[in-house]
Amino acid sequence: MYQPHCGLENVLMSWGHDEYMYRVMKFNRFALPKEAFYMVRFHSFYPWHAHGDYLHLCSEEDLRMLPWVQELNKFDLYTKQEELPDVQQLRGYYQSLIDKYCPGQLCW
Repeated sequence: MYQPHCGLENVLMSWGHDEYMYRVMKFNRFALPKEAFYMVRFHSFYPWHAHGDYLHLCSEEDLRMLPWVQELNKFDLYTKQEELPDVQQLRGYYQSLIDKYCPGQLCW
């Protein structure tokens, strides 16, 4: 079905929150580096980034981006805590990041 090294962007995958957020970011022209888009788009593709599967389909760019996706994974699923953070205390910091990288009203 796929040619070797066709690139993950050409592989049919199930639609989920990863692809949805990637497309929201792309459509709204978030001012983030390409690595950030890759991390969001493929962070749930565990067979690839955690187990080394599908490498035969990876383009050179996919392989360059793999360490970034793996880095994000360190802060994903198993970093949750029972105690909730103080949202008001964190609001200013995160609002400044939002204003810098995805300003204005977003189209969902």
